[in-house]
Amino acid sequence: MPDFDFPTHRLGRENGRTTARTTLIERPGAQSGLPITSSTLGELDMERFRRFGWGPTETVPRLSIHEVIEGHAATTPSAIAARHAGDDITYGELERHANRLAARLVRHGVRPGDRVALVVRRGIPMVVGILAILKTGAAYVPQDAKMVRTPALRHILSTARCKVALTQSDAPVDLPAAIVGIDIDAVMAEGTDVPGPRVDSPPDRACYVLFTSGTSGTPNGVEVTHANLANLLLTEPGDLGIRPGTVVGQILNIAFDMAAWEILGCLTHGGTLLIRGDDISETAREVNVLIATPTILSRIDPAACERIRTVAVAGEPCPRTLAERWAERSTFYNGCGPTETTIVNTMQQYRSGAGRLTIGRPTPNNTVYILDEQRRPLPIGEVGEMWAGGDGVSAGYLANPELNAERYAPDPFLLGGRMFRTRDLGRWTDEGELEHFGRTDDQVKIRGFRVELDSVSAVLESVPGCVRAATVKLDDRSLVAFVQPASVDSDLAREAVADALPYYCVPDAVHKVDALPLTSRGKIDKASLLRLARARGGATA
Repeated sequence: MPDFDFPTHRLGRENGRTTARTTLIERPGAQSGLPITSSTLGELDMERFRRFGWGPTETVPRLSIHEVIEGHAATTPSAIAARHAGDDITYGELERHANRLAARLVRHGVRPGDRVALVVRRGIPMVVGILAILKTGAAYVPQDAKMVRTPALRHILSTARCKVALTQSDAPVDLPAAIVGIDIDAVMAEGTDVPGPRVDSPPDRACYVLFTSGTSGTPNGVEVTHANLANLLLTEPGDLGIRPGTVVGQILNIAFDMAAWEILGCLTHGGTLLIRGDDISETAREVNVLIATPTILSRIDPAACERIRTVAVAGEPCPRTLAERWAERSTFYNGCGPTETTIVNTMQQYRSGAGRLTIGRPTPNNTVYILDEQRRPLPIGEVGEMWAGGDGVSAGYLANPELNAERYAPDPFLLGGRMFRTRDLGRWTDEGELEHFGRTDDQVKIRGFRVELDSVSAVLESVPGCVRAATVKLDDRSLVAFVQPASVDSDLAREAVADALPYYCVPDAVHKVDALPLTSRGKIDKASLLRLARARGGATA
């Protein structure tokens, strides 16, 4: 009798519609390196593994992102596409400026499949640059001109093999001599109408290349396709209810993948992108949809944001108290997913008073598996590592075959697909939602015991008055925590951890701060906190 695995779903297309098929497959064995047998799970857990792990099957338009935006320019050319510092640009004007710039890029040798650097500050030229690059069939490689350091920029340009970089005259950057620099604002000022290039735009072509922050090493470029992005932006709930006339905030660093959710999520639905200045809160007060990290959101007063209808957070764990504050006034989504799975691949709509905040369920056409160290499915309720499959899995890392082999693998549950090792820890609830338990690389050893730092921070965030918390390892015997704002009771915070977790999880010190420091991408800057902890010593303050 042949050794079969449990039924495996295959996504396919029939008459233009995405379909899900179920089939029995033989054990992948040595070819895939993922030996999974039906004895791994009981019958009930096998059924729930499939039911919980597969997101809804939805049909996604087979269009490239810029083609969707061009449709709005054709049908509503006078609608406002973007606004910044008192200046507006309509969809018609955006189309004309992007066509002119795209023609210039082609003249400088940019061809379909190339990568073009976009090294700019926030503003309308940023939006023109993105659309122009996509019109050539190339992928954009975004970096903030103010934040990126020259050595990092040179590494990015070399790894992505960029021949051309789009820049701004008021934000000069140091480019290598071999790179052609084009100031977007200068081309916009020319004012002549030029037909845009006519190029084939298959959805499986790269849309952008995002470089990871590099906090743990050299930044790695992740190639995300138009189809990857469309699968999030053009389906619910990832579309966030954005429609023509919806005002969407653009508050995040362009080098952060969630900025693509803001910018392209807005423009593909005909919305108006409100690009922030120095004051994030000022922008938040004027928008209908806000996408942020929890740390950034914790600095905004929801009572002052009467126009906001929808809020989505991702990028780091969200405190339930923060979700509760915003869910009382708006539709609130908590999402999770690394850059490699296209921004987020799970989302939960958290409702006020729900009690439990999770990262939800897989988004449409995506899958999530909780696996053990041998990549075997774990019983429902057990904590394991999350692997992601489906249409959100990105094309991979640029020029890094070793890392690709380590983090991407053939998907034994989704025939013909690949899955990505997220390094996030999670488990399924009995209701089929995912609880997040930090990252495998965020676990530390204290006094010989394994400690999940995010678990300590989550307890601290349950203390009355605590909006945000972070925990760092000081040495092999000590943890130090930080709580925001400075009015939090430090002694009460330590007591809360002592009551909830083993003794080795209790921080030696809990430091109070007005606001936790941020990285350039809006996440908690733990490196800065560690330096601060060492400077302050072990005393609670």
